[in-house]
Amino acid sequence: MKSLELLVERIILSSRWLLVIFYLGLVAALAVYAVSFLYKFVKVTSNVFVYDDAQMILAMLGLIDAALVASLILMVMIAGYENFVSRFDETDADVSFLGKLDAGSLKIKVASSIVAISSIHLLQVFLNAQQYTDAKLMWLTLMHLAFVVSAVLLGFLEKIMGKLKS
Repeated sequence: MKSLELLVERIILSSRWLLVIFYLGLVAALAVYAVSFLYKFVKVTSNVFVYDDAQMILAMLGLIDAALVASLILMVMIAGYENFVSRFDETDADVSFLGKLDAGSLKIKVASSIVAISSIHLLQVFLNAQQYTDAKLMWLTLMHLAFVVSAVLLGFLEKIMGKLKS
């Protein structure tokens, strides 16, 4: 019976390597998103003398939004791999630029990124407010506030959990 238990444990622990498929998929998605970003960048640069100030601000916010989404993908790839599949070899890869990579801090970083992305999207909407109904503006604002409140509560809970551990 003990050998069956050890076999099951080996299978379960080895199954974490299936996650590599997802992380490689995210690498491909990031590459596709980079092509999309380059298309947006070329579009902005080709219209730099055509866009008025409001259009240029919206275009720049779109580029910033794309950079934040790409950063979120990268953060999830690296932190997820490091937390759930295998630690990076210190000699091969330096991921110290990400800071602390445990599951709790990853949740905070993801929540913060989502709030930042939502903020930029909401700012873009507000700059084009005439194109939206009041009800749509209200729902977009409420969704953003839900992200903000969730991120704050997540940070608060993480702080409480940190105090309980020490």
